[in-house]
Amino acid sequence: MSGASKIGNTFFNWDYIKQALPTVLKVGLPNTLQLAVYASIIGVAVGLIVAAGLLSNNFLLRFPCRVYVDILRGLPHILTIYVIGQGLPLAGITVFGNNTYGYAALAIGVVEAAYMAEIFRSGFQSVDRGQVEAARSLGLSYGKTMQYLIIPVGIRRVLPALTGQFILVIKGTALVYLLGLTTDQREMFAIAQDTASNSANLSPLVAAGIVYLAITIPLTYAVNAWERRWRTGGKADPAVPDELTEQAMG
Repeated sequence: MSGASKIGNTFFNWDYIKQALPTVLKVGLPNTLQLAVYASIIGVAVGLIVAAGLLSNNFLLRFPCRVYVDILRGLPHILTIYVIGQGLPLAGITVFGNNTYGYAALAIGVVEAAYMAEIFRSGFQSVDRGQVEAARSLGLSYGKTMQYLIIPVGIRRVLPALTGQFILVIKGTALVYLLGLTTDQREMFAIAQDTASNSANLSPLVAAGIVYLAITIPLTYAVNAWERRWRTGGKADPAVPDELTEQAMG
């Protein structure tokens, strides 16, 4: 067999691709997207809290948030996911019982929260200082200013970046195969990996890669187009949103 034939048989064996693709699409794809959504919800919720802590003038709030971000961004994803997903149950912290899927979503979400916190922080800091001062001049506290101005405006400005981060979450779900998901919980990579191991052929992994690309490439172009439109045609933020005036008057 020639070298080209060996390469073709190893990576593009149609029989193995047809064997893996139905399960990848029927079981793996929904699980991958579901896991990505759950992890993103956790990442956004924790990221918002951490971002607010990073901007706090209180050192006791700011310091642990900075440590969290630096550690989670500095460690390899695979290490963090394994430590959280396997370590919590072993340590007796069974918040999800025996549901490995919950630990998988939590592990990815905790990692992504560190990145999302920095995205939120940059968005919050981009809010014009004059708008913040105008809000405070209306009698709003720092907390109310965050609630009615800084957070809404900041989030709008980082929506393209957050969507781009969601693409990374989708790709990051491939790492949860380490946690030993059940057959019906497997995401696309785990299914392709199992099939590739059983067949001693890498074509199932190529099949999964094609599906990943079918999701991530269109999303990437959509995010890029959205970001370009945001930069060139976005409307200016109002000086002080109506909610602020209503809150102050109330």
